[in-house]
Amino acid sequence: MVQYFPLAGPPKRMPTDLLLVTVAKALVELAGLFILGQGVLYLLAGRKREGNVFYQLFQVLTRPVYAVTRLITPRLVVDRHIPFVALILLFWLWLVLTIMKVQICAGYGDLCMPQRDRDAALAPRVVSAAEIGGRPGRPL
Repeated sequence: MVQYFPLAGPPKRMPTDLLLVTVAKALVELAGLFILGQGVLYLLAGRKREGNVFYQLFQVLTRPVYAVTRLITPRLVVDRHIPFVALILLFWLWLVLTIMKVQICAGYGDLCMPQRDRDAALAPRVVSAAEIGGRPGRPL
């Protein structure tokens, strides 16, 4: 009979740099989804989109992203292209944050793993002969 024992001590706290990058990445993902949702609603609602409550909600939620994008981009970019430029900028920012998170996680090791996965990795388990290099049916 195999017994499983939980790890001793409280769970480890997330380091501040990992927390900041994770929160920033989540906010970028959320902003990107808001822009995509507004775009889908733009196509589905047609001319009546200005009266649509959800379209108005998306307009409010995406306004800060569009304002920052307008500040960054030159006046050469037309206002109707700002949502596309914002989405592209959010994609590149998401990519940079993902790379940063991977590098931080590589430095901290198992801290990026959920607690249940860390427990499972340390728990004893039954191993087959094939996994350790022996042939099935023959003693090691």
